[in-house]
Amino acid sequence: MSKFGGNKKKEVPALSQGSISDIVFMLLFFFMVTTQMRDQENKVVVKLPEASEVVKLERKDLSSYINIGPPTRQFQAKYGTEARIQLNDSFKETSDIRDFIAAEREALSEGDRPLMTTVIKGDSDVRMGIITDIKQELRRCSALKIMYQARKAD
Repeated sequence: MSKFGGNKKKEVPALSQGSISDIVFMLLFFFMVTTQMRDQENKVVVKLPEASEVVKLERKDLSSYINIGPPTRQFQAKYGTEARIQLNDSFKETSDIRDFIAAEREALSEGDRPLMTTVIKGDSDVRMGIITDIKQELRRCSALKIMYQARKAD
């Protein structure tokens, strides 16, 4: 006689499906909390230029983005194919940059205002004259902390 009860095959009990709904709702809640929605719609096409030295931005919440490039297909009939400046969700001119920077500063707390960075996200085929005009306008409104968005060279 064996001590452990012989050659009986034991069946594996069925999984309880009562907790599956809890797991699904936990995952759904997790993704709802951690997902960030896009702040603005891209209305210009930007193919980033290559850079040899790339540094990651420390605090993206203190950044204001200026997109420069040709309009997307849906806006080309109205705005043409020349490079345009996009501030938030609309096309603007260089003279509108002062108001844009002032509004972005007002949205920040008093302590974070000196840390605000202006990120210029320009297409690689954009003429340098437009970027120079933007830089001059940023100087006039004392937004001197500027970064250029680029991709790392392969």
